[in-house]
Amino acid sequence: MKRILTLSCMAAALLTLAACNPKKKAVSEQAPWSVRMAESEMIRNPDASHLDFVKSKKWNYTNGLVCEAFLDLYDRTGDERYFTYAKNYADSMILDNGEILTYRLSNYNIDHVNPGKFLLRVYDKAPEAKYKIALDTLRAQLKTHPRTSEGGFWHKKIYPHQMWLDGIYMGDVYYAQYVSRYGDSTEFDDVVKQFLLAARHTYDPSNGLYRHAWDESKSQKWADPTTGQAPHAWGRAMGWYGMAIVDALEYIPENQPGRDSMIRILQDMCETLVKMQDPETGGWYQVLDLSGEHGNYIETTCTSMFTNIFLKGVRKGYLDPKFRDYAKKAYDGLIQNFVTVDDEGVVSLTRCCAVAGLGGNPYRDGSYEYYIGETIRDNDPKGVGPFIMASLEMEALEGNGATTDAK
Repeated sequence: MKRILTLSCMAAALLTLAACNPKKKAVSEQAPWSVRMAESEMIRNPDASHLDFVKSKKWNYTNGLVCEAFLDLYDRTGDERYFTYAKNYADSMILDNGEILTYRLSNYNIDHVNPGKFLLRVYDKAPEAKYKIALDTLRAQLKTHPRTSEGGFWHKKIYPHQMWLDGIYMGDVYYAQYVSRYGDSTEFDDVVKQFLLAARHTYDPSNGLYRHAWDESKSQKWADPTTGQAPHAWGRAMGWYGMAIVDALEYIPENQPGRDSMIRILQDMCETLVKMQDPETGGWYQVLDLSGEHGNYIETTCTSMFTNIFLKGVRKGYLDPKFRDYAKKAYDGLIQNFVTVDDEGVVSLTRCCAVAGLGGNPYRDGSYEYYIGETIRDNDPKGVGPFIMASLEMEALEGNGATTDAK
């Protein structure tokens, strides 16, 4: 009996010890959400070359997007691991002679300009010659990139005569950054022109939204025969465009003609978006012009983007402070409805549209059925990056873990 009591006491003591000293989780649940998502992403993808569910290295806009978010987090926290994560991707893709692996300027793919944004910031901290050569290569692409008759960049060489809202984020923010550092101030005329042309040709006056793309030639099956516009306003396309505006405005001089027009476009767009915010979840739908329709769904990449746009727009003085409330509703809705945490504390963002485009082979017709039928997955980098950015904005607003002004 004495031995049984002793064993029982020992077992009780061990249980008490375990309760007092729980196993440390892989991701701390006490950390801010920006850190928790970044730490989770490093667990899922220790090598940033493998972002976007790929097995082979690729110079791609998605890698650049997440690396940019990691550099924002580095600026906030000073944790060198986040800078190293981004720098390692750059080093894995850029040879000592400045050649960018898998990149071909002659493809004129504007998506491939986007990683230049994070590379500029890596170059600031680690000014290696190979980075500057790569940066100049990306700028050289824009100098000869095919254009519409009015001077708007084609989305890709394989998509002639087309401007997509996505492409404004991919090429023109880097364009503004590069010109602000190394260019001539007159080049900002061309930078601003890209934003205004995209707005003019994709705007839908019936609802205040912007269609996914525009085909100047009106030859694509998806293009309206009169306007050349795509059939619908896709959430993430407008997210790309809004983020492009708030990011590029930081580099465009305040006296630059057309800058005020960009701000008005941003303000009007955000006024329209709040009217379409889902009252229950605070999120936005995959196809904005058919919000609430059967089969449509709250999509978390655009919801993260709009949250980031609202918060950064207010912080920078482009938007009325009232948009903070809409952003907070959206952010709280993301956490409550679309973010999951596993037993190890690893965070996932659910309900991300994997991809959506127009044309190509197999042909994407831009129909409602097309957009709602594309793959939905967790932790798409086009959601992870903006979620980290939105989290940093929210944490700065709430004074949670902020040590410097977020970029």
